[in-house]
Amino acid sequence: MDQKKIDRINELAHKSKAEGLTEAEKAEQTELRNEYRRAVTGNLAAQLENTYIMTPDGKKRKVGKGR
Repeated sequence: MDQKKIDRINELAHKSKAEGLTEAEKAEQTELRNEYRRAVTGNLAAQLENTYIMTPDGKKRKVGKGR
């Protein structure tokens, strides 16, 4: 997700608190937030796919989906 979209999320959040949002802005905010969540969870999943846990006996165990 690019910085312009993150800035827009923040702009809509501030506007929502200050004066409220139109229905179109609410829909835009929901879509941007969902896109942000997908990006964060995707990045976390990718990071976990490259993470290993070292056991006390010196073996490496891969951390990934479903573990």
